[in-house]
Amino acid sequence: MSLKILFIGDIVGKLARTALTEELPKMKKKYKPDFVIANGENAAHGLGISEKIFKELLSIGIDFVTLGDHAFDKEEIAKSLDTDSSHIIRPYNFSPGVSGSGASVIEVGTKKVLIVNLLGRVFMKMNFDCPFRAIDAILEKYKNEKLSAIIIDFHAETTSEKKAFGWYVDGRVSAVFGTHTHVPTCDHWVMPKGTAYVTDAGMVGPRDSIIGRKIESTLPMFLTQKSMSYEPVEEGVCLIHSVMVEIDTETMQAKSIERLDKEIEL
Repeated sequence: MSLKILFIGDIVGKLARTALTEELPKMKKKYKPDFVIANGENAAHGLGISEKIFKELLSIGIDFVTLGDHAFDKEEIAKSLDTDSSHIIRPYNFSPGVSGSGASVIEVGTKKVLIVNLLGRVFMKMNFDCPFRAIDAILEKYKNEKLSAIIIDFHAETTSEKKAFGWYVDGRVSAVFGTHTHVPTCDHWVMPKGTAYVTDAGMVGPRDSIIGRKIESTLPMFLTQKSMSYEPVEEGVCLIHSVMVEIDTETMQAKSIERLDKEIEL
């Protein structure tokens, strides 16, 4: 028995949501995933996610939403995080006491899948708990659960920390999808002990941009070192970056991983 999971990179703003509304049904028809996960931490005008947009993502065919360091930029999402962990989680290694959960067991047909969201620490602005120790605690917590797959969205800044994390969990989880930098990497592979890995899934967002932001409002920051306003691009060519993984549900090891990338004009 196998399980096919489609993971979609960071969704950036309205242009990305429009692109997925148009293209995701086609992708699901062509590739026939059993479950669709997307990182939605930038779905609301490029920063955070609102309750309305969270529901919009579910309505267009996304089954589960993970977040990142911008998880609470829209405070209203706390309600959904507290009441709907079967569809949305925030990073597990936020400090104790914040809304929501960082790990959730969901049912995909007759199979149980553990989905985990974690934040890296290198070059991040806030002091998050250790993701390496966090995953050890999570795996210990769920060790008696009859799982068919364990999926991790590792939201981190540096390739080195993501690589280190992949090696740390190889053979203990089914897949590690890196997110956060919005730039897709071509190092997708099944690691020696059976974990599917990619350093960054990429983004769904504007091609003619700086990681989703308007060039004219972002470029001056690098020239002047002044702070900038976040203005996502909302028209033009949209990139759709995603990764498909197939998992053996008996062994929980990955059988394959492939990139599914395209661009469309909106």
